This record gives sequence, C-alpha cells and structure tokens, in this order.
Amino acid sequence: MKIFYHFLSNGDIIMDGGNSNYKKTKERFDYLKSKNINFIGAGVSGGEEGALKGPSIMPGGDKEAYKEIKPYLEAIAAKDDNNLPCCTFIGLEGSGHFVKMIHNGIEYLEMQLLAEVYTILKNQNNTPNQIVDVLESWKESANSYLLEITIDILRKKDGEDWLLDKIMDKAGNKGTGNWTTITTAELGVPSTMIASALFARYISFYKEDRIKASNKILKNVKSNLKLKNNDLLEAYQFARIINHYQGFKLINQASESYNWELNLSELSRIWTNGCIIKSDLMVELVTIFKTTNNLLDSDIVIKRINALKPSIKNVVSECILNEIAISNLSESINFLNSFNVANSSANLIQAQRDYFGAHTYQRVDDNSGKYYHSNWNNN
Repeated sequence: MKIFYHFLSNGDIIMDGGNSNYKKTKERFDYLKSKNINFIGAGVSGGEEGALKGPSIMPGGDKEAYKEIKPYLEAIAAKDDNNLPCCTFIGLEGSGHFVKMIHNGIEYLEMQLLAEVYTILKNQNNTPNQIVDVLESWKESANSYLLEITIDILRKKDGEDWLLDKIMDKAGNKGTGNWTTITTAELGVPSTMIASALFARYISFYKEDRIKASNKILKNVKSNLKLKNNDLLEAYQFARIINHYQGFKLINQASESYNWELNLSELSRIWTNGCIIKSDLMVELVTIFKTTNNLLDSDIVIKRINALKPSIKNVVSECILNEIAISNLSESINFLNSFNVANSSANLIQAQRDYFGAHTYQRVDDNSGKYYHSNWNNN
C-alpha cells in the first residue's frame, strides 16, 4: 500500500472488490485517507453466475467517494424485483467487507443445513431422484439459490453413476467463515450456528480419523428414521430463521459498536438477487427489517417459530436416537432453548467464577447494580 500510493493523485479512488478482512480494509481506509486518497472496500457476491448476470455489491468507505463510482457499480449489479440495483452504500470504513464476511457465514450455514437434510433423506433410503422430488416440492415455500443448485447437483450423472457419490467428503473453506466465527466471539454475539457450520467443515477434513473411528465405535442402533417430509421441511425452515436471526444480529451489533449505521432492510434488499444467499426468506426480511432490527421482536417471525417448533424437536430427537449427525439443525433448537429462558443456569457459572477467582456477581434482589463477593468455602 505504501509503495504504490505515490502513483496516485489527491482524490483518486481505489476499490478492493475481494474477500478482504474488514479490519485490514479499515487500516487501508484510514491510511489512504491521510494521503487524500479514497479507499472503497466492496464486498461482491454471486460467483460465476453473478459475473455473467450481475452480482450483489456491498461498497463501504467514504460516501462522497462512493457517489463517484455509484453509476458504474449499479450498472453491473443484479436487479431486484423492482428493477433496482442490488448495490447500495453500506457504511464507513470496512463495513462493506464486514457484511460480505457475514454473508459468507450465513452461506456456510445454509449449505450445511441442506447437507444435513440430504443426510436425513438418504438415511431414509431415498434415491437421489426421490430426494430431488422432495426438494423440488420445497421450492414453493422455501426456495433459495442454494436449494436450486442442490437439486441440480443431485441430478448430475457421471456415466451411469451419480457424480455426487464420487466426490470426496472433505469440505474446504477460504477463511471467511473463520473470520466470522472470530468476529462473533470478539463482539460477544452468540452466532452459534455459523461457528457450528464452520466446525462441521473442519470435522469433514479429518477423513482418515473418521474412517478409523467408524470402524471402532459401534453404532448402537440400526437407522430406522420415519420422518415425514413436511416435518423435515418445517425443521429446515425453523433452522434457517435462527441462522438469519444470528447473522443479522451480528451485523447489527457491529453497526452499533463501530457506529456504522447499517440499514438491515436495505442490506436484505441487495441480497434478494445476484448473491449466493438470495432466497424467498430474504425477500420477506426486507419488509420485516423496516420496523425492527431484531427478528425475535417480529410478531410474524415469532408466530412462525412457534408453529415450526414441534417439527424441529421431532426431527432432531429422531436423528439423535438414530445416531445421525445433524449438528446445525440441532444447534438451531438448542440455541432457542437457551435464549428462550428468563432465568438460566448462568448464575451457577458466575458463582463458580466468584469462588475461584473473586470475579464478583450481582444479586437479583438488588437493583442498584452493586457487585458482591462471597466466601464460598463452608469449612
């Protein structure tokens, strides 16, 4: 950075359209600003299809500098249902790359949920053609780009065999899921499902260890899943709602922490087309986020969660009893069960901390905010 800025003039604009770490983008933004050069960190999503038909673009940096390149970015961006460009000014500094990073975290989870659905359907002795029929029927109420490409993948043959069956079950990653998981810990936001999806990929890479474990650790049951397709669909829909809640909660927390003033409704809008996580659900979020920044404050969302809960509980319990790995479907209901508790067991954790480290605690019968310390050793 320090080498090539000498070739630039005051007011010039540099744009980084890669998957850069938002912290590095902020450093570059601040450094170049001191040299009177503008830096735009633009998240870009869409893959090969986005390159051909138009991507979703998430530029962050200086707003006046963005206005100068806005016509070019909007011209190449995908269009939403109202023919508006899927490109908008996100916010200051590294906010554009930040929201793209969270986009990828949500993407990790959406992919993992479909992989778990596939695992369940396969364990119910469905052929790829039968699985495709099930997923095709879901498009009416839960369609997404990732659902559509999963259907295409399941249809692909390699000679007389299914190509999917010939692909090594090691899922790679290029770092954005890792960054997202680190960031959610740094900001103190419980985006547990994104972390779980990342760790599922890490587990997949231990192929040799998994083979050894599968030969030594006996399964105590013979898979006897008898789940209805509608129950599985509703469990999938439930988990997707929790995924989007956690992802947007993380974005909103970053907005508050960094004073970015991010618009979740507008962000949802530019994710309705041109990007990997476009879906019918994302279209709904455009309207929901006009009245709240918290999905669990939406009456519409809460009503849907309450309706879907029986199915996710049934699917998860049956899979656990049949020793079928569904870490992210499971985490969706585990998270809600943890979150939907007025009085949790965290009081015991805090007491333990005070016992061994004198970390103090607050009392429920004292509203002053005062912190207490006790001598816990009764001897």
